[in-house]
Amino acid sequence: MTSQTDQSERWVVVTGASSGIGRQLALALPRHGYRVIATARRPEDLAELRRAGLQAIALELADPVSVGEAAANVLALCDGDLYALINNAAYGQPAAVEDLSRAALEAQFATNLFGTHQLTQALLPALRQGRGGRLIQISSILGRVAFPLQGAYNASKFALEGLTDSLRLELRGSSVQVSLITPGPIRSAFRANALAAFDARVDSQSSPYAPLYRRVRGYYAASDHPTPFTADPAAVVRPVLHALQARRARPRYYVTLPAYVLALCRRLLPTRWLDALLCQLGRQR
Repeated sequence: MTSQTDQSERWVVVTGASSGIGRQLALALPRHGYRVIATARRPEDLAELRRAGLQAIALELADPVSVGEAAANVLALCDGDLYALINNAAYGQPAAVEDLSRAALEAQFATNLFGTHQLTQALLPALRQGRGGRLIQISSILGRVAFPLQGAYNASKFALEGLTDSLRLELRGSSVQVSLITPGPIRSAFRANALAAFDARVDSQSSPYAPLYRRVRGYYAASDHPTPFTADPAAVVRPVLHALQARRARPRYYVTLPAYVLALCRRLLPTRWLDALLCQLGRQR
């Protein structure tokens, strides 16, 4: 592990820092000596991050111009000496695959994959120049196993994992280490944001899945009643610190019991058995 003294001049970017995992990381990392640049979309969230003593930059991942401006602002703040990029910002678009419009799918990928890739590409040269740079991708167990009515989010996270795996292989032997953080259920604004995306982009009334959607809406609306084994966002801090500080960061870190169990099931169960399990779990959501 690296000493806190060594970390005191190390700049770390955390995207999606307005709530949940991103906010927890942005507030926790300075206590471990890191200098954090936090990103968010809304002016009120940026103001709150600044009141917490953080450098805050506006970033809308779905907008290529915003991504380019944010990358330039990051490089100006850290004078081109960036230690780590933590790509956390993402949202979920619930819907049956049959009901997903092209626009809804493109919007999901614009934030969860394309914008994340553009930011990574822009900042990777600075990570290469630093002292053993780190790229940390906050993924999801839904990037490893599929759930019904989560096709868009599943696809975006499966794609992020594949892209990250390729990048890790390409950077093997360089100074940059790449890690995936794979959480299960985490207490956050994810469900509220997913409900907003569902209402904005899905015609649930005329769908053959309408009865199922009514239950899904209830699940997302009850954001104060988390599913069993839901963890606090603080659960992600420890694996991220290991990925930042270890001489050899792990390629992947699972967070929460459901993430470990589902990853094991994916490895061990026949596909039909896994399908039955995931359908059953999906009906409980």
